[in-house]
Amino acid sequence: MQKIKTILVAGASGATGRLLVEQLLIRGQNVKAIVRSPKSLPEPLKVAPRLSLIQASISELSDSEIAKHVDGCDAVASCLGHNLTLKGLFGRPRRLVTDAARRLCNATQLSNPEFPTRFVLMNTAGNRNRDLDEPISFAQKCVIGLLRLLLPPHADNEDAADYLRTKIGQNDSLIEWTAVRPDGLVDNQSVTEYELYASPIRSAIFDAGKTSRINVADFMSDLITDERIWHKWKGQMPVIYNKE
Repeated sequence: MQKIKTILVAGASGATGRLLVEQLLIRGQNVKAIVRSPKSLPEPLKVAPRLSLIQASISELSDSEIAKHVDGCDAVASCLGHNLTLKGLFGRPRRLVTDAARRLCNATQLSNPEFPTRFVLMNTAGNRNRDLDEPISFAQKCVIGLLRLLLPPHADNEDAADYLRTKIGQNDSLIEWTAVRPDGLVDNQSVTEYELYASPIRSAIFDAGKTSRINVADFMSDLITDERIWHKWKGQMPVIYNKE
């Protein structure tokens, strides 16, 4: 029988975050959801018996508040991202995703869990896994370099994954992690077949694939709740595409 877990979801009011909350509840898990505003959640979700809503912006929570919310959680998932507006792209906080990952991991380590806590980060196929020799063309290197300089959210996504790779690493006794890399995000109403790869099989810049948000949520939920899937992908940055 599957063990019921308690999962903290940061960015739960976002387009993918609320789908992740739904998928976890479907699997019978207990969820703590950090939301800027409950208005973005569907009405049935707001009254789900296994859901606890934490109305706050994670960047405005104190370290002690984050520690309180992380305590007792078997897993932490981050679906945080920057809004595609001028303020979201260039305003503060510029390191929203990275700072949240760092603070959530610090809080987890301070809580000293009996078993390793799973940390699942939603990232992007445009970010390379520097633990692997992932080849990209010279043209894509140039474009990525410009994005890194001109668009703070891209550098933030890179830094967040690098924090997990280099600071948490592969041998931390308290945290295990996976960074999920979708390609071009689209909206579908239901879960469809999808494919998983250790590295991109196409250019995220010049030949982007499609990944539905609900498929991302399904895979992140499986990582959190399925032992076999977790042990296959922990410490890695799997890329997810809709099956064509």
